[in-house]
Parts: sequence; structure tokens; C-alpha cells
Amino acid sequence: MADLDQFRAETRSWLEANCPAEMREPMKSEDDACWGGRHWTFASDAQKRWLEVMAERGWTVPDWPKEYGGGGFSPAEAKVLREEMRSIGARQPLYSFGISMLGPALLKYGTEEQKKRFLPEIARGEIRWCQGYSEPGAGSDLAGLQTRAEDRGDHWLVNGQKVWTSYADKADWIFCLVRTSTESKQGGISFLLFDMESPGVTTKPILLTSGYSPFCETFFDDVKVPKDQVVGEVNKGWDVAKYLLGHEREMISGMGLGGGAALLGKQVGSIDDPLLRAEVAAFDVDALAFAAMSERFLDQLKAGEAHPAMPSVMKYAGTELNKRRHELIMAAGGSDALEWDSERSREGKAAREWLRTKANSIEGGTSEIQLGIVAKHILRLPGA
Repeated sequence: MADLDQFRAETRSWLEANCPAEMREPMKSEDDACWGGRHWTFASDAQKRWLEVMAERGWTVPDWPKEYGGGGFSPAEAKVLREEMRSIGARQPLYSFGISMLGPALLKYGTEEQKKRFLPEIARGEIRWCQGYSEPGAGSDLAGLQTRAEDRGDHWLVNGQKVWTSYADKADWIFCLVRTSTESKQGGISFLLFDMESPGVTTKPILLTSGYSPFCETFFDDVKVPKDQVVGEVNKGWDVAKYLLGHEREMISGMGLGGGAALLGKQVGSIDDPLLRAEVAAFDVDALAFAAMSERFLDQLKAGEAHPAMPSVMKYAGTELNKRRHELIMAAGGSDALEWDSERSREGKAAREWLRTKANSIEGGTSEIQLGIVAKHILRLPGA
């Protein structure tokens, strides 16, 4: 405990000395988030400096091994770092599907060569990834995917289409599920990595009702992929896919925390309606309970003690909490919250974010799918 106290004091001192003041301010929009990648343009010198100093210490991925660009922290040390960053309002230096999804899968299933090639680049924010899972005919039934990869001797030849590919138009590489055999539905899937600038890869943005489009359709036409870019065994990519989905659902559940925003009561300010005030207060109590639940889940996950179905619990709970948060923000904002295009409303921020939350219960596995997993694997309900 004394060693951990000393570590906390040293961490607090370093953060105070090295976190730029600008990086301690709440993010005003998604544009303030740093995603990195080979085409990334930093929003400010402070954003660039914050990523560089954190990556140099391995603190963008503090619990990854040092040989792969991480900090080599124990779960307790990683928790201390999160707490100390939160205490000064420090922003995450890097948002990355490579960190939240692909990295854990590579650490578990990747070859040593794959780990050394990709993990340090992910940790430094030098490569941005997107996820090639859903297809027009394979959403909830993901194992029904039809994008195929043919063995051409010295390479794979990939043909097919993905949909709802978040940030595909901005990503450098994709981790993609492909069919390499038709002998078994789940047993014929492989997990493939390839460059989005490969000949034959094209993307098309999908416009959402919010007017904001992180999603794309992604097309593969005779894309050549080196044979050594399969993660895990050929035809056993479903194991990798399921493991990664658990981490994706953990990531999505984080939206229930509101991105580290203040309590909703402070955000919306004075409310005349006593019933609405009571709803906001009840929400803040639930949000604090969810934050405590999230810390407990993360501790269990890092220690390898979390129930395999807990990511589904967290994903569902976080999704519902986030939808509820934005419903209350709209209610508290009254008619002003309905503005769509004005400087006063910050281009309709409240309305657009409220509309965006409607997708929360679909992405990463629908709420119905999550409830089915909970019913079957945790509650052990008959017929589930």
C-alpha cells in the first residue's frame, strides 16, 4: 500500500506538471477528441504535446506490456492513473479502436511479429483502425457474413461489402471478418488485417438523421492481402471476433458515464418544473451508481475475474443511461433544445446528440441481443 501511495503521489505530480491546461478543459464536441493516424491533423499544439508525452511513457495504454508500447502497469496502478487524470479533468490523450478493441485481441491471439508490428504504432497514435464486421445481410446474425477471402497461394483475395463501418473513410487499416470456408457457418470465418489504401477498397459515408455521419459502407473488390495478416488460426476467427466484441461492448458502455461530464443537474442548471428536477436528480444517482459499477467491472476484467457475459450487462446499462441522459437534456432545454442550425445552439448540439443516441441500442449488438445473453448466461432462464 505504501508503494501504491508513492506511485499515486508521483503520478499526480507528473500529471500536474505535464498536462496542458487546454487538455484539462471539457471537450466541447467530438472534434476535440484525438484519434491519431497517419492523416491526423491535430486541433492544437496542446493536443499534440499531450499525446506525445503520454505515449512516450506508455500511458496511452498503461496496462499493456512495455515491449509493445505500454506502461507495464498492474491493474491497481492503472486504476490510480485513471483516478488522478479524472481528478484534474485530464482528457484522454488518444481515442482509438486499436486500443479499445483490436489491441486486446492482438495481445491474446496475435503472433509475436503482429504484436511488435502493430501494438507500438497503436500506442503512439500512429495508426487508426476501423472494424469490418456488419454486412447488409449479416447484422445481428453476424456469423452469416458473406465477404470472402480466397486463398491465392501467396495472398488472400478479398471481395464483399461491409456496412456501418465507423470512420472507415478516415481509417488507415481495418480489422475485418471474412469467410474462408463454407463448410461451417461460424467455423469458416477468419480475422484479417489490411491497409485501407489497398487497391480495391472504397468507402461511402452513410448520412444519419442527426446530420452527422461517422458510418460508412465499405466495398472490397479483388483486394490482395498478405497471408501473414490473419490473426489467430484460419477458419477460427470467430473466437477472435467474440473476444473483441466483449471489449467493444465495454467501450460502448462507457457512454453511460457521459464522457466524464459533470452531474446532469449541474449541466442543465436551474429547472422550474419539480417533476423534471426529481427526474434529473434520480438520473444523477443512477449515473453515480453506474460509475461505481463500471470501476468494479473494470477491476474484475483486468484481473481476469469478470463473468464472460458482463460486457453485455454493461453495454445495455450504459446504452440506456446515455439515452436517458439526452432525453432529459432535451426536456430541460425546452424549445431552445430543438434548434438545429444556429450559433447559439452550437449547430443544434443537443438535438443532434439526442438523435445520435437512438443508434446506441443497435451498435455493438442490439439491446435485445444483450438481454438474451444476460438471460441465458447470467440468469439461466429456461428457454433463453
